[in-house]
Amino acid sequence: MKMIIKFLVSLGFISSLMAATVANAEVAPDVLVKKTADDVLAIIKTDKDIQAGNKQKIYALAEEKILPNFDFNRVSRMVLGKGWKAATPEQQAVFQKEFRTLLLRTYAVALGKYKDQNIEYKPLKAEPDAKNVTVKTQILQSGGQPVAVDYSLVKNPDGWKVYDIVIESVSLVTNYRTQFSSEISQNGIDSLNKKLAEKNKTASN
Repeated sequence: MKMIIKFLVSLGFISSLMAATVANAEVAPDVLVKKTADDVLAIIKTDKDIQAGNKQKIYALAEEKILPNFDFNRVSRMVLGKGWKAATPEQQAVFQKEFRTLLLRTYAVALGKYKDQNIEYKPLKAEPDAKNVTVKTQILQSGGQPVAVDYSLVKNPDGWKVYDIVIESVSLVTNYRTQFSSEISQNGIDSLNKKLAEKNKTASN
């Protein structure tokens, strides 16, 4: 978990790529990524409160513009793996609530670290009727090597949704799944949910 948070914080602005909700299901996934990135980066660059680290505004931006673009049910199932089917509906609901809060907090921190990096978009390679695609980008940093950031998206009835982010071949879903499965196998899902709740509570204070 710490590894994922470190990646997202160090790359600060990448969460903005998953920004504003666009209802039009016909928008191509690569077009969606670029348009939403441009929209959110424009907000960050012009909002002095966000630039100054206003947590309330940063959290609000993440809540409104980022998380709605995730297929959160799919992410939750992938992250828990076998643990999802073994969990009761109540345990699943608690996990989704706490995991969503964790992602919100992580991306809010990332937004607050934006430092004017640039984004290079790779041509989308996908069949016209594809339901699952990868949008490849590179983060261009002054004085540093480009960082590959790939977004996995699935086409739902309400449009394209993100279900994984891969940074330099490291998957967000895989890393969380490794961390969570270890806790579940040792202490059970209730213990995992409790620890997530404690981390979220501590971070909010």
